[in-house]
Amino acid sequence: MNALLNWLDNRTGYKALMHEALYERVPGGARWRYVWGSTLVFTFVLQMITGLMLWTAYSPSTRTAWESVFYIQHEMYLGNVIRGIHHFAAQAMVVLMAIHLVQVVIDGAYRAPREINFWLGIVLMMIVLGLSLTGYLLPWDQKGYYATQVTTNIMSATPGVGQQVQLLAQGGPEYGHLTLTRFFAMHAGLLPGLLIAFLALHIAAFRRQGLTVHDPKHAPDTTFWPDQVLRDAVVCLAVLAVVLLLAIFKGAELSAPADPAVKFDAARPEWYFLFLFRFLKFHSVEALGVAFGAIIVPGILMGILTLMPLTAKALGSFGHTLNKAFIWLMAIGITVLTVMAFYEDANNPSHLAALAEAHRDAERARELASGPSKIPLEGAVSLLRNDPFTQGPRLFAQHCSSCHRYNGHDGRGTVVTEMTGEGENKKSSVALATATDLGGFGRREWMKAVVVDYPAHFSAVKNAGWYKAAKAKVAAGEEVTFLDPESSEMADWSGDSAALKSPENAENVKAIVEFLAAEAGHSGVEIDSALAEKGRSVAVDGTWEGAIAGTSCAGCHSSIGSDFTPIADDAADGYPTLAKYASEAWLKDFIRHPDAKRHYGSKNQMPSYAPEQLTDTDLDLLVRWLTGNYTKTAVADYPSLITQSAAPEKAAAEPAAATP
Repeated sequence: MNALLNWLDNRTGYKALMHEALYERVPGGARWRYVWGSTLVFTFVLQMITGLMLWTAYSPSTRTAWESVFYIQHEMYLGNVIRGIHHFAAQAMVVLMAIHLVQVVIDGAYRAPREINFWLGIVLMMIVLGLSLTGYLLPWDQKGYYATQVTTNIMSATPGVGQQVQLLAQGGPEYGHLTLTRFFAMHAGLLPGLLIAFLALHIAAFRRQGLTVHDPKHAPDTTFWPDQVLRDAVVCLAVLAVVLLLAIFKGAELSAPADPAVKFDAARPEWYFLFLFRFLKFHSVEALGVAFGAIIVPGILMGILTLMPLTAKALGSFGHTLNKAFIWLMAIGITVLTVMAFYEDANNPSHLAALAEAHRDAERARELASGPSKIPLEGAVSLLRNDPFTQGPRLFAQHCSSCHRYNGHDGRGTVVTEMTGEGENKKSSVALATATDLGGFGRREWMKAVVVDYPAHFSAVKNAGWYKAAKAKVAAGEEVTFLDPESSEMADWSGDSAALKSPENAENVKAIVEFLAAEAGHSGVEIDSALAEKGRSVAVDGTWEGAIAGTSCAGCHSSIGSDFTPIADDAADGYPTLAKYASEAWLKDFIRHPDAKRHYGSKNQMPSYAPEQLTDTDLDLLVRWLTGNYTKTAVADYPSLITQSAAPEKAAAEPAAATP
């Protein structure tokens, strides 16, 4: 072995290189405070290794990027761990870089003759931040897509060349395939190459100048090997352990596929850029413009940082004191702004609701991509676009929530509010529903409420302006045709609660509810056929007991129990059709023609939704969501907010938006 090693040394001179690398003199002995530079190199190497592994499975195009990251995350052996290590090592690198910068300034390691090395370090810091920014977009998910858009929009605010820089980075006026490929080229090619080159220069300059030591008599002089190497290895191992634990137990997030058609209100930059995000939200900064807050102020701070060696040289020890004070103030300011951003987001109901929806969409996308149909040829973005469970709540919030509620919220997990009062008394309060709540529409409990408690079930209409105006006209002696849950044939019949809830009719109520649920035919609702058939007899033939004996639903609604077919208005009997009541076909026709005589006729107050307002595709998605006709899901739905919606004063004071 010695002969082999001597031969290798004779040909390469490796022993001299090893000696030069390992036996560097460390005045004052090995110290734990010297480990930060080595940990930075270690995390970068970790990034290189995991990045190459990810590269083998990543496909940089708008149609395949999310799909390939999904494959890495959920299909590739240990892919989630590799991606997690890459993700959290990037964050660790930013933290270690900040610690290293503060230590360099405090120790005065930026002063002559180490100015060049300090400036090389600043260049390296900019490259690391550039790697973080460019890597954020690569999964092509909602979070990265919209957060990176914020960054490129800030680029456009650069005085003079902003628009050109943005166009160059995006590969055109809009985000698309060229944006992704350019960011990938920078992240995996240009920036790592620059970092390696400047890192080599940085280490070479460091070796030339040596360590900056305040107290060289702290301990006997030693060499880099073995004492300092041991300390570096221990801290690097600790960093690896933290990163690995985060990768295994927390994991790197993959939100829903990027969809420019869906607004992503939960978008935020990575936590280490939140300080700038929060700084830009100050009213005074907003008034001065994005260029001032995102370009000029950070540029001034970086200028002061870059001039530190010259400041210390010109002002001596006083300049060094100023530099230390500046770095501490900047560190405290960044920390305070970051904490403010987290605190405000944690107490912002709108942001929490957006996060809940983003989490729901991400879980649903993963569920659909893992399902039997997998990802369609048109790409992952179509998974949620064609999913009633995802699109239904959005369409409900857009078209229905101005009147209806869904379990007390707007369909997307948020209490509906409105501005009330004038001037200084203007405030946000809970908006009362003016139509019945559609949570559980057409299912047993909903149908039961129609049968046994019609006045209360439709009581929300009493909040509507049209209802109050109609009641006022009636009080004045006018004849007005309108839907009145307090005074109508159905209200009178359902209002006979004693008879409906009597022991002899309990089974009849249960049977007719089962029959109505069977008529609706909602997906996932198992029907007791015998009980439903008995309910048909009760509804059509009127086999009730007690005070309501002899009555039947068919006495007014002659259509009950028949197949739903839109009929001509002149054939309607003046009562809402109950043919397949609450089924998909019935609901689609009702939304298109609520004012038809087969529905509410002259009593109708609901707007008709023509295809120009609600396309056939969107109508189908909305109706399938309301009727439960979509791929089975284990994703938790939005929690009920009926309590908050029913207590306006409390809900206005404490808006709620729970996460699923």
